Amino acid sequence: MTQIRLITWNINSVRARLHLIDQLMNEYNPDILCLQETKVQDHMFPTDIFNEQGLTHHALAGQKSYHGVATLSRLPIVNSGPINWCNKGDARHVETEFENGIKLHNFYVPAGGDTPDIALDEKFAHKLDFLEEMTLWSEDLPKDGKNIIVGDLNIAPLENDVWSHKQLLKVVSHTPIECEAMKTLQETHDWFDVMRHFVPEPERLYSWWSYRARDWRASDKGRRLDHVWCSQSLKENMNSMKVLEDARGWEKPSDHAPVMVEIDI
Repeated sequence: MTQIRLITWNINSVRARLHLIDQLMNEYNPDILCLQETKVQDHMFPTDIFNEQGLTHHALAGQKSYHGVATLSRLPIVNSGPINWCNKGDARHVETEFENGIKLHNFYVPAGGDTPDIALDEKFAHKLDFLEEMTLWSEDLPKDGKNIIVGDLNIAPLENDVWSHKQLLKVVSHTPIECEAMKTLQETHDWFDVMRHFVPEPERLYSWWSYRARDWRASDKGRRLDHVWCSQSLKENMNSMKVLEDARGWEKPSDHAPVMVEIDI
């Protein structure tokens, strides 16, 4: 077997943060890099920067100014493509299949607006619809398949995935209806939560810190919005996981930190 290093990261505009890509590659040298919120159309994606770093295989799903996901890889990609979730044409997903049969799903789930009420906020309604479609899709995946989900799923489902469970129960990303929807999604394929395997409850586990905090590290009011899940058939292949918190403090950072996993294939 060969060990590969996979990093998933909501970059919050790839062209605005190419300096962070260079720093990440120099310090962590991933074999596969999954980005979310790239905010660029495919024909304008800065592929040359990734080619120079050895990530010469690309699967892109982008649009102007908003959303967007990209999977960049040293490993050859044999097949790739997006799904048009909720029939909105948003660039929120790309699937890549590798020569070993692993299918990697790079997701950017809608944030859900500010009001956790489907009657008052259409963005929240869209988020729940998106999760429902993901659940139906997940149900159809072969139970013995080799699937991995990574990305910004925009839900912190467990009590210690947020800095204050009680204070965030009515805040979008940690409301009971969202957490229950994510639990249902996980159960449909018996998804293995890689991050919580290596950092089990009740340990605190965050991947996002708001820009609003003057000193994000001191206040540490984080949430785990980014996730790595795998099919049960792959759980023994997962060797390690680390949230690269230092990247949240790099120059002009994303508000998300990268999540790194090492996998035997």
